[in-house]
Amino acid sequence: MSKPVKQIHLAAHFPGVNNTTVWSDPAAGSHIDFASFKHFVQTAERAKFDFFFLAEGLRLREQGEQIYDLDVVGRPDTFTVLSALAAVTDRIGLTGTINSTFNEPYEVARQFASLDHLSEGRAAWNVVTSWDAFTGENFRRGGYLAEEDRYDRAQTFLRTAWELFDSWDGYRIEADKESGVFLSDPKAGTFEHRDRHFDIAGRFNVPTSPQERPVIFQAGDSDGGREFAAAAADAIFGRHSQLEPGKAFYADVKGRLAKYGRTHEDLLILPAATFVLGDTDAEAAELAVEVRRAQVSGQTAIKFLEQLWNRDLSAYDPDGPLPEIDPDVSGDSISKGRAADRMYRDRIAAAREYREEAETKGLSIRELMIEKTSRQSFIGSAETVATQIDELVQADAADGFILVPHITPGGFDTFADTVVPLLQERGRFRTEYEGTTLREHLGLAKPRKTPSAAVGSAATEVVAAEAGVVGAGAAGAGR
Repeated sequence: MSKPVKQIHLAAHFPGVNNTTVWSDPAAGSHIDFASFKHFVQTAERAKFDFFFLAEGLRLREQGEQIYDLDVVGRPDTFTVLSALAAVTDRIGLTGTINSTFNEPYEVARQFASLDHLSEGRAAWNVVTSWDAFTGENFRRGGYLAEEDRYDRAQTFLRTAWELFDSWDGYRIEADKESGVFLSDPKAGTFEHRDRHFDIAGRFNVPTSPQERPVIFQAGDSDGGREFAAAAADAIFGRHSQLEPGKAFYADVKGRLAKYGRTHEDLLILPAATFVLGDTDAEAAELAVEVRRAQVSGQTAIKFLEQLWNRDLSAYDPDGPLPEIDPDVSGDSISKGRAADRMYRDRIAAAREYREEAETKGLSIRELMIEKTSRQSFIGSAETVATQIDELVQADAADGFILVPHITPGGFDTFADTVVPLLQERGRFRTEYEGTTLREHLGLAKPRKTPSAAVGSAATEVVAAEAGVVGAGAAGAGR
C-alpha cells in the first residue's frame, strides 16, 4: 500500500534575534513599528500559514558586556505584539517565545490563557530558557542560573503552568441574568504547587480557554530535549532542514512517542528554514551569495569568531587569516552562560578544525564565518523551492517548516505569491483554513489532562537557549 500524501505545515518567523535580517537592504523595515508586524502576519495569513512565530529579546545586543548595533537593538513586549496582532487577524496562530528563567508561572499562564481567549484559540508558547548574566541584570534576581538549574526550573515551570491551565477543568461558569454576576463552583481555579522553585497557592482567575492549553513548542537537540518533546511538547522548533539529518532526527524523536502513549500525529517536527527565491535557479544562487555576505559583515564575523576564541579580536582584519593565537580557555566566557559555551566544549579542537577548513579552502575570517553560519535551506525558483519543501516533508525529514526570511516585513510577499500556489496546486497545502484554532490547523488533539511525569524526570534539557536554531554553526552574534 502506498504511503499517504502528507499535508505541509508552514509558519512565518519574524526574524531579528540573530543575524538573519539584512538591515542594509532598502526594503528592510522597523522591528518596532506595528506596521511591520501587521504586514508580516497578514501576508502569512493571506498565504494560509499555520502560525506566526515571534522570537523574544530581553536585552540589547552585547558581547563582552558591551552593547553593539550589529543586530536588532530592541523588541517590543511579546504579549503586547501578539495581542495587537490578534485584533488584525482571524485564523493564523500566534506563537510567542517566552522564557522560563525570569518569569513566574502564574503570570505567564494568565497571559497565554488571556491571549487564547482574545484570539479565539490561536495561542502557542515556545518555551525557552535565558542564559546570560547580562540579561539577568535587568531582573530582580540578577545574574544567571547554572545550566542544570535553568533546565530544572524550566521543567517545573511548564508543569506548574499546566496545573494552572487545567485548574478550571470540569467547572462551568454561568451568568446570573438578574445580577450579571458570574457564578462558578467554589473550587474552580484553585491550585497549589510547592517545590524548590515555586511555592504558590491560590485561585487562577482565567477560565479554561478555547484550546484548554496553548500549543507547546520545544526547541532542543540533546537527548534530554528530544525525550522531553516526545513526552510533553506539541511541536519541535528544530534545526535540521536538510534531508539526511532531518530524517534521522524525525525518526529518532517520533520513535520515542509510543512509550508515552502518544502517536506520530501528536508531535510535529518543524525545523527553522531560510530561503532565497529567484526567477531561475541560477539567479537565486547568485542572490544567495549576496545575501550571505550581507548577513555576515566584517564586524559580525569578528563577533562570531570571538564566541569561539573567547577573546577580544577587534584588532583582527575580518578579510585576513584566522588568529594564530589559541582560544582562551582559562577564564570566564566572553558571553557568560551563552549557547557558545555549550557549542564549543573543546575550544582548542574547534579552533583547529576552523583553521584546517580555512587553510584548505583559502578562506578569510569573514568567508569562513559565512560558511559556518548563513547557508540558506532552500535556494531556487518558486518551482524548485516548492519541490524541495514537498520532497523533504514526504520523505519524513519534517512535517513542515518555520520559514525565516532575510527581509522584514516584506520577506514573505514573493513566497506567498509564487511558492504557496504551487504547493496548493499539488494538493500539499490548504487553500482555505478549515478550523478556527491553532490546534485544528496543526491537526492536534486536545491536550491530555495529566502531564507525563517525564516532564520532570525524563528530560535533562527542556529547551535550547535562544541561539543556534537557524544558524548552521556559530550562534547568532549577540543573542
